Amino acid sequence: MNPYLTVVAEMTAKPGKENDLREAHAGLLAPTRSEEGCVEYLLHESTDQPGRFVFYENWKSREALDRHLQTPYLQALGARSAELLAEPARILTYTRIG
Repeated sequence: MNPYLTVVAEMTAKPGKENDLREAHAGLLAPTRSEEGCVEYLLHESTDQPGRFVFYENWKSREALDRHLQTPYLQALGARSAELLAEPARILTYTRIG
């Protein structure tokens, strides 16, 4: 069984901001993957709706995720959300049960 905290974060770019959001998200990959407590940090883009993104993440603990949420690079992206996102991000957390 997977003891990790799983996060699914969904975001949709404003029309015309798809490339900007894609680049901003891609810039999170390397630093996040090097964070202590990050097990998996994967970015996906919809095949049917370009500009719709999903992060699939696994963290060793809630504390590791909380530290990630306070990183300067994630905070900087959050400050740009009104510019880049068509709607608020949807962030869900899960624990694996089987």
